[in-house]
Amino acid sequence: MSANDTIDPSRRDFLYVATGTAGVIGAAALAWPFIDQMRPDASTLAASSVEVDVSSLTPGMSLTVKWRGKPVFIRNRTPEEVKAAQDVALAELKDPVARNANLASDAEATDIDRSAGEGKENWIIMVGVCTHLGCVPLGQQGDFGGWFCPCHGSHYDTAGRIRKGPAPENLHVPAFAFISDTTIRIG
Repeated sequence: MSANDTIDPSRRDFLYVATGTAGVIGAAALAWPFIDQMRPDASTLAASSVEVDVSSLTPGMSLTVKWRGKPVFIRNRTPEEVKAAQDVALAELKDPVARNANLASDAEATDIDRSAGEGKENWIIMVGVCTHLGCVPLGQQGDFGGWFCPCHGSHYDTAGRIRKGPAPENLHVPAFAFISDTTIRIG
């Protein structure tokens, strides 16, 4: 090539763009397996919701199921337990927020807002993890007849509301729905 020869700038620009494009495609092809492996596997997606048959739970009985790796307490409360929870004034509560994924985040911790709702006030469904340090409370124990976390002494009432001890929040209520009179879908 001599000093008088000219190089076609459009061909050089094309080569730069083509080389850059090939590099980007190669980097994306190399990165995709690493990105793809971060997706949840099929067993995790299958566990995102669970259906529970509660037809055998008579008033006063509880059932614990596993959902997303956590225990979920399902209790068919007795009329006395429902009445005791309804009689508690909101001013007496340590945490006045319902913590119910089915309601607005600022819903008050009334018994009805903690339960399965009108007509199903006897049903309470809660994530069974103490809001203090993540222990699993024991059912139908403690000073208020609800749940008691023996690790640090948190006492919950029959609606799962923190009443005494170091736990800062009520037991959380997951998203759930009755899909029939005897079947609950959690998640």
